[in-house]
Amino acid sequence: MFEKVLIANRGEIALRIHRACREMGIHTVAVHSTADADAMHVRLADESVCIGPPASKDSYLNVAAILSAATITDADAIHPGVGFLSENAEFAEIVEEHGFAFVGPSPEHIRSMGDKIEAKRLAIELGLPVVPGSDGAVSSDIKAQQTAEEIGYPVLLKAAAGGGGRGMKVAQVAGELQETMDICRREALANFGNDALYMEKYLGHPRHIEVQILGDGKGNVVHFGERDCSLQRRHQKILEEAPSPALDTESREAIGKRVTDALKKINYRSAGTIEFLYEDSQFYFIEMNTRLQVEHPITEMIYGIDLVREQLKIATGSTLPFTQDEIAHNGHAIECRINAENPLNFAPSPGRINEYHAPGGFGVRVDSALYSGYTVPPYYDSLVSKLIVHGASRNECLMRLRRSLEEYVIEGIDTTVPLHEKLILAPQFLNGNYDIHWLEGWMAHNARENNG
Repeated sequence: MFEKVLIANRGEIALRIHRACREMGIHTVAVHSTADADAMHVRLADESVCIGPPASKDSYLNVAAILSAATITDADAIHPGVGFLSENAEFAEIVEEHGFAFVGPSPEHIRSMGDKIEAKRLAIELGLPVVPGSDGAVSSDIKAQQTAEEIGYPVLLKAAAGGGGRGMKVAQVAGELQETMDICRREALANFGNDALYMEKYLGHPRHIEVQILGDGKGNVVHFGERDCSLQRRHQKILEEAPSPALDTESREAIGKRVTDALKKINYRSAGTIEFLYEDSQFYFIEMNTRLQVEHPITEMIYGIDLVREQLKIATGSTLPFTQDEIAHNGHAIECRINAENPLNFAPSPGRINEYHAPGGFGVRVDSALYSGYTVPPYYDSLVSKLIVHGASRNECLMRLRRSLEEYVIEGIDTTVPLHEKLILAPQFLNGNYDIHWLEGWMAHNARENNG
C-alpha cells in the first residue's frame, strides 16, 4: 500500500479522499491555492503545499507545481479527484512518467473517452447502444443536412471536445440547422479550441441514467447498478438518486452486464461511469467519465463499498476483491447538491460562513468542507456541501431527506437548500415521474408564480 498520497484537488472531494487515505493508514499531502490556505482538507492533511494564486490555471491546473509538490514531499501517488486534471490524459501520462502512481484509469482510456466522437466510435465497437447520429464529425454543411434528414428532426449538435452543456444546441427543423451549427462552432472554438461538431437524434423526454463501474486493469470489471441524474439545470446535475425509479431489476442487470462486458474487453482500470439517455425502455450511450463522480456517495450508501478506497487499492496493482455475484444493493439513496448560490436566480454567493451545522442521524451522510468562520472563495465551483441520505425504501429515504434538509444551518451566504426543500415536495418528483427537461420547467413555473 502507498505510504503517502498527494490530493490534486480541493473542497469536499479533497476532504473525501483524505478521509479514505487516513482510514487506510496512508499519509496525505494537500496542495492548495493561496485562496484555499484555510480550507479543511489543508488543515487536516499531514502536509500541505501552496501551488499558486487563486486562479485555477495558476494552481489546480498547474501541472509543474503539482509534480514539484509531489516530489518534495516524497509522495507515492497522486489522486486527481473530480474536475480540474482528473480527465486530462497528458497529466496522467506525466504523473506516471515521473514515477508516481496515478489513482485513476490509464492515460489511453482517458484520452479515448475524452473525445466524444472517438468515445462514440469505441462504444459502438464495444457493443454499447448509441443514439442514431453522424459517423464522426460532420465535415461539411452538406453532410450535416444529409445526416439530419436521415435520422430525422429535431437533431442535437454537440462540440466534439465539449462538456458541461457548452457547444450544444438543438435544431428543431431544417431551416434552423445552418444557424445552429454556426453558433455551436463558435462556442466550441471559444471554449475548447476545437470547432468540430457531431450530430445526434434529439430525444424528447429521456432520463439520464449512469452506470458505476470499477475495474482492476486485469480484465476484471464489476458494476454497482445505476444512478438517476435526470434532475438537471442547464445540463448541471442538481439531485441524484439510486436506484432509478424508472428501471426494474431486469433492465438494471441487462445494462450492467452490457457495460461490464464492454469494459472487460479493454481491461479498464479504476472507477468510471458510463452515461446513457433512457427513453421508451431503450438505453443510448452519451459518454464515459473516466474518473470518480461527484454523486458517487449514493452508490456507496446502497452497496456498502468505499469507491475511493478501492481506487487506491487498484492503483497499487491489486485485483478486485469481489465478483459481480457478491455485490448487492440495499435500499435507496438520494444526494442533494448544495451550492453557494441564490436559490431563485442562482447568482453565486461566496463569503464567510457565520454559522454551520450539518444534518445528522441514522442514514445521513454529509460530504462538505465547510466550517464556521470559513470563507467560501469566489474562484471555483459553487458546490459547498452534499447531503446524502439512505433509507430502506424510496419513501423512507424521502422522509429522511425532508427532515435532514430542515436541519441544515449555513448562515452568511445564500445556498440552494430552499430549492431542494421545495423540489422534494413536488408531486412528479415524489412519484419518480421526471426526465432531464422536467426540472427547468418546474423551476420556470415556480418563478412565474412567485412573480405573479
